[in-house]
Amino acid sequence: MGFSSLGLSSQLLQAISDAGYEQPTPIQAKAIPEVLNRKDILGIAQTGTGKTASFTLPMIDMLAAGRAKARMPRTLILEPTRELAAQVAENFDTYGKYHKLSMALLIGGVSFNEQAKLIDRGVDVLIATPGRLLDHFERGKLMLHGVEILVIDEADRMLDMGFIPDVEKICSLLPITRQTLFFSATMPAEIERLADRFLHLPVRVEVSRPASAAETVSQALVEVAPRQKRKALRTLLSEQDVANAIIFCNRKREVDTLNESLKRHGFSCAALHGDMEQRHRLDVLERFKTNNVQLLVASDVAARGLDIPTVSHVFNFDVPVNSDDYIHRIGRTGRAGREGHAFMLATDKDDKYLDAIEKMLGNAIPKVTLEKLEKGDAQPTETKQSRRNKTESGREDGKQKTRSGNQKQKSSKEPSNDQPQSARPKKNQGRDTQVVGMGDHVPAFMLRPVVRPAKAANPANNDID
Repeated sequence: MGFSSLGLSSQLLQAISDAGYEQPTPIQAKAIPEVLNRKDILGIAQTGTGKTASFTLPMIDMLAAGRAKARMPRTLILEPTRELAAQVAENFDTYGKYHKLSMALLIGGVSFNEQAKLIDRGVDVLIATPGRLLDHFERGKLMLHGVEILVIDEADRMLDMGFIPDVEKICSLLPITRQTLFFSATMPAEIERLADRFLHLPVRVEVSRPASAAETVSQALVEVAPRQKRKALRTLLSEQDVANAIIFCNRKREVDTLNESLKRHGFSCAALHGDMEQRHRLDVLERFKTNNVQLLVASDVAARGLDIPTVSHVFNFDVPVNSDDYIHRIGRTGRAGREGHAFMLATDKDDKYLDAIEKMLGNAIPKVTLEKLEKGDAQPTETKQSRRNKTESGREDGKQKTRSGNQKQKSSKEPSNDQPQSARPKKNQGRDTQVVGMGDHVPAFMLRPVVRPAKAANPANNDID
């Protein structure tokens, strides 16, 4: 089934063909006809499945008739991050090339006055992050009672970033007759509650189970000591056929530190995190997209919204604290049917987070040993589950051996009942008895014999002192 069977206009089909796409993805094939029929949509799909186009394509055709009024956008798309918002804006530019639609992007790090000027002229499509949108509204620069279509994208990420109160406030400002398109990669209980509240008789479009990894991505786990992580990462980068890669860290400080370390070892890399100026962030992304930088060291700000189909590898330098973030991180590779590779470095302190990820995936992540990495053989070996089984088996054997050894030792030390009382060892007899709590070491002063002073010869002096 091609795009022509979905009910899209000839102009839009031409723009899709110009972009090089021939067949819709499963979520596009299911969602686009329902959106065109003015149905509310509850879309559940993992990252990299093409869900952005599943709402941008029908919206372009639906907005073809009509005209925007000053300060009254006709549609509103809410995104959790600047990068995601910019990505959606690029989609509208690509697919709306034959339509005369106006668009405004409201994100932080960009001139407030320039954004206000665009809104004053009237826009058909308003793409915004919740905070910046409310800033414009509270200053009287924006009216929302003319919104016909609302898109809440990456709702689970909105929850993680604490934007849900802002989203609820924004929804209360919109007309109740609007059409709502609600998309999320995962569906925790709080997101289910929001969907029930915001949607009216929605059509549920689900192309994969929540929190599942793309089948095109091969995963591997490398267990290392904390001091070996950078060395292990450099070994992976050297031994793997890395065209380009994103390296994820949990903290912004770690992003900068690791980026400088890789530069000192001769790697082509750049850092990306939320504390950087928007101008700098866009420059780094552009350099990475144009292959002027091979490695992008990033925080989770890059886990969603980076639509770069040719990323060959993803490296999790840190195990993500939130298991859902693992899905979104590795979803940056293996996109559009291409083969991708994801490696994760884990230490003993990461067991809790690693267990949560493997529980979510439903299977253990195959392991690659550091020794094989150094030999150039990065094929996964035993899984974490098999290691656990071995460890538990070894512990049980050890416990049984310890019990039997203790019983033998106890039986050899315990005196027989028919043994003479004088032959039984006396408690604390001798100075060679091990002192409890000292381990194998006994301080020298405790081993010295106690010298008691001799009593005076004169009995009369015994009561002195």
